[in-house]
Amino acid sequence: MFTVDAHLDLSMNALEWNRDLTLPVSAINEREEGLTDKPDRAKAVVSLPELRKGGIGLVVATQIARFVAPGNTLPGWHSPAQAWAQTQGQLAWYRAMEDAGEMVQINNLDGLEKHLALWAADTPNAEKPIGYILSLEGADSIVTIGHLEKAYRNGLRAVGPAHYGPGRYAQGTDATGLMGPKGHELLKEMERLNIILDATHLCDDSFWEALDHFNGNVWASHNNCRALVNHNRQFSDDQIKALIERGAVIGGALDAWMMVPNWVRGQSTPKGMNCNLGVMIDHIDHICQLAGNTHHVGIGSDLDGAFGKEQCPYDLETIADLEKIPALFKAKGYTDVDVENLMSANWLRFLRKAWG
Repeated sequence: MFTVDAHLDLSMNALEWNRDLTLPVSAINEREEGLTDKPDRAKAVVSLPELRKGGIGLVVATQIARFVAPGNTLPGWHSPAQAWAQTQGQLAWYRAMEDAGEMVQINNLDGLEKHLALWAADTPNAEKPIGYILSLEGADSIVTIGHLEKAYRNGLRAVGPAHYGPGRYAQGTDATGLMGPKGHELLKEMERLNIILDATHLCDDSFWEALDHFNGNVWASHNNCRALVNHNRQFSDDQIKALIERGAVIGGALDAWMMVPNWVRGQSTPKGMNCNLGVMIDHIDHICQLAGNTHHVGIGSDLDGAFGKEQCPYDLETIADLEKIPALFKAKGYTDVDVENLMSANWLRFLRKAWG
């Protein structure tokens, strides 16, 4: 089944983790054996061949670079210009993948339809490029509002104004506070350029302010439910209902600490916490119950988003195992149409409306 994954940090893995994503996952992990600089070494689950194997023909792929002010202990760059330069290096990697025929940027309706026709053809998936929609996770690297149009011309089509902690344009996970005038200016320019607002990672204050000030298209690429895991990283039922009212799609994420309560980083294990793919279906089902339909759910796995097999469902060996999800969803009583909505149709419907 053709699948859309609305959140993958591919360029981050390529440049900061030094992974050659054109290789099989097994080859990536073999080369990382014995490395200890990151907790997920030799535990990768994502590569371009595995995306093809799983029929994941379209992804939302990120640029990410945080700015940290003095006193902020989070990892990040010490100036917005450095953060901008990092995102441009990430863009260069995507362009290199395009030049190699591995990927193709999708940034308008015509390109989307052509790519879907290509993936519907009888050609083996192994010979097809992975389509990617460029997204910016955290807007700190937008040095000035004028830089946003530069990014748009390079293909940027979605922006999450904040990531973790305090940001230049909004406040993110584990932070509090409003967006303020600079954030409002960012939202206004995003609306002018028809850039999608990704509500993921916005703290509660900034979330509600963003929805009040932005009249464009909104999605949440990778978010789970606070009712099931009580943490500010997840959405409350009121937030989910507000997104549903805006026509948003919410992508279920596969980071274990977002899936099951009481996860302790570095100590808990997926099997020990009974964290499997079915747990994500529980989050998806919760959103469907609030919506009264299956029109607002999708997949935004976040796999290899600075974690690997040590912190993802135990029944997932590589990202190709997303193909197990349809059977799990149907086991909850959902129909074939519901499954198609979850795996791709909702994201595609959203994009056709946003870009139409």
